[in-house]
Amino acid sequence: MQTSAVDITIEGMTCASCVNRVEKALKKVPGVGNAVVNLATEKAHVEWSGQPGSADALFAAVEKVGYKARPVSEKPATVSLERERILLYLAGLLTLPLVGPMLIEPFGYHAMLPAWLQLALTAPIQFVLGARFYKAGWKAAKALSGNMDLLVALGTSAAFGLSLYQMSKGGPLYFESSAVIITLVLLGKYLEARAKQQTTAAIKALEALRPDRARVQRDGQEIEVAMKEVVLGDRVIVRPGEKIPVDGVIVEGTSQIDESMITGESLPVLRSSGDKVTGGSLNADGLLIVETKALGAETTLARIIRLVETAQTEKAPIQRLVDKVSAIFVPAVLVIALITMIGWIISGASWEAAIIHAVAVLVIACPCALGLATPTSMMVGTGLAARHGILIKDAETLEIAHEVKTMAFDKTGTLTEGRPTLNDIHAVDQNHLGLLQLAAAVQLGSEHPLARSVVAQAKAEGLKVEPARNTRVVAGKGVEGEVAGYELIIGTARYLESYSIKTHEVASVVHAWQLEGQTVSYIADKKSARLLGALSFSDPLKADAAATIATLHDQGLTTVLITGDNKPSAERVATKLGIQKVFAEVLPEDKANIVKSLKLEGHKVAMVGDGINDAPALAAADVGMAMATGTDVAMHTAGITLMRGQPLLIPDALEISRRTYHKIRQNLFWAFIYNALGIPLAALGYLSPMIAGAAMAFSSVSVVTNALLLKRWSPAAVSKKA
Repeated sequence: MQTSAVDITIEGMTCASCVNRVEKALKKVPGVGNAVVNLATEKAHVEWSGQPGSADALFAAVEKVGYKARPVSEKPATVSLERERILLYLAGLLTLPLVGPMLIEPFGYHAMLPAWLQLALTAPIQFVLGARFYKAGWKAAKALSGNMDLLVALGTSAAFGLSLYQMSKGGPLYFESSAVIITLVLLGKYLEARAKQQTTAAIKALEALRPDRARVQRDGQEIEVAMKEVVLGDRVIVRPGEKIPVDGVIVEGTSQIDESMITGESLPVLRSSGDKVTGGSLNADGLLIVETKALGAETTLARIIRLVETAQTEKAPIQRLVDKVSAIFVPAVLVIALITMIGWIISGASWEAAIIHAVAVLVIACPCALGLATPTSMMVGTGLAARHGILIKDAETLEIAHEVKTMAFDKTGTLTEGRPTLNDIHAVDQNHLGLLQLAAAVQLGSEHPLARSVVAQAKAEGLKVEPARNTRVVAGKGVEGEVAGYELIIGTARYLESYSIKTHEVASVVHAWQLEGQTVSYIADKKSARLLGALSFSDPLKADAAATIATLHDQGLTTVLITGDNKPSAERVATKLGIQKVFAEVLPEDKANIVKSLKLEGHKVAMVGDGINDAPALAAADVGMAMATGTDVAMHTAGITLMRGQPLLIPDALEISRRTYHKIRQNLFWAFIYNALGIPLAALGYLSPMIAGAAMAFSSVSVVTNALLLKRWSPAAVSKKA
């Protein structure tokens, strides 16, 4: 069945209860497989099963339960914040005359306003500025549900109604309580909206990298066109100081390229003819002509934005607990408020005092902070990670990563440079150049790093290399091909042994190579089952590989090396870096089995790799990490993509996960503690409605502000380079 997805903007949500109601409404729409709503981003991510068409049914479902829905692209970024600011100013101006006399009364000044003037000031706040609470609360009540708006509407209406009754009797008035509560709620919404804008800074910064126009060569002329008019193959001219508008390959020019917003790499990198460049990066000092290779949704920048948005929209597993609590929270609060009122009346208090205490319970219990605790932390965490070159695919990966206790590595391209060079050739019965020519012929079209180094060496020696016929690659084992009367096979000793070809003739030479940590490939003639010789390769370790392993050990992790390389070479690398466990000469299909066996030891396992043959192991691990310098298959399989080939990003990814999860737990603690302490205090009469309103308003602000403190984190990959 065909599956597609759509993101929509939801307006009017105020708390975790709203999120639950919108999700339930969306899931009831025919064809919807799943729906995830995020309070912090005010977006819903909906998966369709077999019904990818118009989103009108989704919009109607959302509006039926009391909220507004629209396509994501239609919502201006600043409307919400500006609206909250205006409402706050109006409420503040009307509330100040009501509160002012109360503030100066302890100093002997009595300037309380007449009852009719208090009513005149409070009514616009209650029924105009507070109309939103009545509308949303009424819709929630009709849906047999509850939310923050219902609690505010009930609480302030009770205070306002009690004041009207007292006006007729000449008793004490509570208009200021109603006005102050609404004003404080509006203050909280404004501060919350302003803080939430900062949590989306990463997405906005990435989107700002997209140029609107590009300069292209067409029919021998240089013309400027809108980005939507650029097509694949267009040659784009990029002047110094301009952003590169497309993903492509430099066909002319040399320049320093600032890729910091894409990869997190702080220093510009030199790029010249034949090098790939990424749209959104900055051309520093040279004129470049770039041939367009990717546009629109297929560009690296678009994929990064998509990954970050997806991670910020999805829910972390810990959020499920919050959802369960919030589903029963508002009805429970209404019951507690009713019990509070009845209890005070039974204890002998006036019914006016009983109502005021019940109002305080309703106001302090608003679950704003509960709904914001998890998503705001996730947004800041994933955005911060993206800024430093760590792309996290989903919220679940970010949450699980903090539990990782075993880190498994592929070797080539992960801990090593992935650009091996041919060190030595040992021929059994011919000269080494002849053997090099045969080896290069079989590997001429291969993209394998070892094959490329053989071909490069043959070209450097000036050898004429004709491609072999009937070449066949066997993943993780070797390559076969026919050339000059030979049926050649090049690969591991195990691969040759499968054809009954012995390698003992070169054993002493190979042993010496392996003691030096070199990788060995054998070349043989399958037709005569005869060994022709051996090739040795070396792949230098990445500069920060040792620091990476040391950092992981400091974090309490066990490190494991899983490689198809020979055992002496693998053990030499492990010893040099301090890796604790080694699995060598492992076939691609066996890497996943080793990862599964490590998981059986009872710990969360992460796997880092960069090749096609690493994809099964990345999928088998609790957390898969792929180097962006590797293959697309590995990146699509992994939950985390490291945008630079810098191993120190690995402990950084785990650290940002730990810090984010810590913030989530802190925020949930504060969200629950506000209510756990506030509701009993309000019920017992220790909190007035105004103080309850202030506590409720600032609870959500404190949660968002605490999440923003994550931005102070600095990754080791940056500090170690500095």
